[in-house]
Amino acid sequence: MRFLYYIVVVLVVFVVPAAVLAEDVRTLIEERARDKLGPELPDGAGFHITTPDGAPSEAVMLSAFWMDKETGQYLANAVLEDSNVVRLSGLAIATLDVPVPTRRMQPGDRIAPGDLGHVKLALARVGSFTVTDPGDLVGMEVKRLLTQGRPIMTQSVTKPLIIDRGARVSIRYDDGLLALSAPGRALDDAFQGQNVRIVNLVSNTSLTGIAVGKGVVEVTR
Repeated sequence: MRFLYYIVVVLVVFVVPAAVLAEDVRTLIEERARDKLGPELPDGAGFHITTPDGAPSEAVMLSAFWMDKETGQYLANAVLEDSNVVRLSGLAIATLDVPVPTRRMQPGDRIAPGDLGHVKLALARVGSFTVTDPGDLVGMEVKRLLTQGRPIMTQSVTKPLIIDRGARVSIRYDDGLLALSAPGRALDDAFQGQNVRIVNLVSNTSLTGIAVGKGVVEVTR
C-alpha cells in the first residue's frame, strides 16, 4: 500500500498536467464518502463535511481515504497544487431532508402541501418507519398527534376514510350487463380501494365489497 501511495504522488507531481485545477476539498471528501457507502445511501442523501482548523480549502486530489461508515470519521491525504500532501481528518456525516409538520396537527386533520416543511437529519437518525417523501403525506389523514418540526412516522397517518363503521352505504353491482343497487350498512371503516364488510339491509346478508367512493361500496358477486 505504501508503494502505491508513492506511485500516486509521483504521478501527481510529474505526470498530471499543470492545467489541472484544484477542487473544493469538501467536494472531494464527499465523493469518496459516497463511494464508501455505496448502495446504503438513499436517493436525495447529502453530506455534512467537517475539516480541521487551518485545512486547505482546495486540493487536486485525495491520494488516500479511510472512513468509518458507522461514525462518519475519516482520514484523507490531500494533494495540493504545489504537490505537498496534507493529512486531513474530520467527519463525513450522511444526511437526509425529512418532511415535518409546520404546525401541530390533530387526529382527523388532512395534510396539505402547506402543512409540511423539512429538516435535515443525520441518516443514522432516520428510522425505518420515518416518512421521507412528502408526496407520501399530502392528502393523508392524521391518525396520531403530530408535533411541529418532528419527523412523521408511517403509523401516525392513514389514508382518509370514505366509509365509517356503522354508517349507511350504497351497495352497487355492475357487470356491464346488469346494474343493481341496494342500501347497506358498513361493518368496518375503509379508505379508497380497501375491502370492507357490509350488510345488505334488504336481504340481511353479509357481503364483502370495495370502497369506491364516499359511502359507496362496489361488489362483484
